[in-house]
Amino acid sequence: MKQIHLLGLIPFIGMLGGLPFANKVTPYILGMPFLLFWIVLWVILSLVVMAIINFIDPANQGGGIQ
Repeated sequence: MKQIHLLGLIPFIGMLGGLPFANKVTPYILGMPFLLFWIVLWVILSLVVMAIINFIDPANQGGGIQ
């Protein structure tokens, strides 16, 4: 499997695979319960990972729309 595909799995594993471990209410971070903070964090990290994938993808290298 290509490294790009493995990078695409990171948000999936982080958001869904980490939910059973992050299923807590008591620690509040930025005024949010920990589970909500975990989901928001992974949405932002997914954006970062997808931007990295877009940058290193060889199919995106080259000219613009012709």
